[in-house]
Amino acid sequence: MTSTSDPRDLRTELESLTTEAFRPELADIDRLPTLDIARLMNGEDATVAGAVAARLPQIAAAIDAVAERMARSGRLVYAGAGTAGRLGILDASECPPTFNTDPTRVVGLIAGGPAAMVTSVEGAEDSRELARTDLEPLNLTPDDTVVGISASGRTPYAIGAVEYARTRGALTVGLACNPGSPLTSTADHGIEIVVGPELLTGSTRLKAGTAQKLVLNMVSTITMIRLGKTYGNLMVDVRASNDKLRARSHRIVALATGAEDKEIEDALAATDGEVKNAILTLLAGVDGPTAARLLEESDGHLRAALEACRR
Repeated sequence: MTSTSDPRDLRTELESLTTEAFRPELADIDRLPTLDIARLMNGEDATVAGAVAARLPQIAAAIDAVAERMARSGRLVYAGAGTAGRLGILDASECPPTFNTDPTRVVGLIAGGPAAMVTSVEGAEDSRELARTDLEPLNLTPDDTVVGISASGRTPYAIGAVEYARTRGALTVGLACNPGSPLTSTADHGIEIVVGPELLTGSTRLKAGTAQKLVLNMVSTITMIRLGKTYGNLMVDVRASNDKLRARSHRIVALATGAEDKEIEDALAATDGEVKNAILTLLAGVDGPTAARLLEESDGHLRAALEACRR
């Protein structure tokens, strides 16, 4: 069902949002030289990191809650409309090649379905019911997390996703760029990155989109660090699905172990290309099957497996 709100009420609501505010000092931006506009945009973008920094405690608390549930085989689900939905899908799609996660573990949903990634689907964002329809096939559990993403913090699809997830007992996070938003007040963890009015009035793919991308980077990356998907700052669960990633896998093993090329090639061959396993065979002097067993016993944490070998 699509919202039937009075257009006048919606206009009044939008006018009250920081992300929709008009900046009269930029009314002649189209008359400026290209370099001056670029400088203006760059200056605006430089403020985004500070806005994110102001909410780091809330971001960290949400990440710890997500990681705790994912450690119990829970899933991370992003839900949003337009730019917000696309950013969620982008973040989700990067997890399998970067961290070797099953594609079902981190999922991105966008109002209007896959077609909305490249084409606007009219009215999709206005439906809370559509969010429920998209989430129902996932059979959410209390170990899952749903992150509703909306620059305005009022998008019905994102709010509907959070509301439905709560009925299933799932953890909920609301990510918005306006203070006191309905989305963040509905979620267990509300994260409001207030970046202020955009260079182009209401174009929230700019600073708001950048802020959302930075936060989603943190959510997925730090969660995967907590889950043992890295060793130090090395992506030891990287999936070598192409020549570049195979070369990266070799380099990661080299950086972690200091071994010679031939030793690395042999270790990767003995572990079916699994970087984490190859590192363990080289550092602990164990064979491939033993490395696999030790990592399984340590829930995939390489440091824990290494410590077990030293005891």
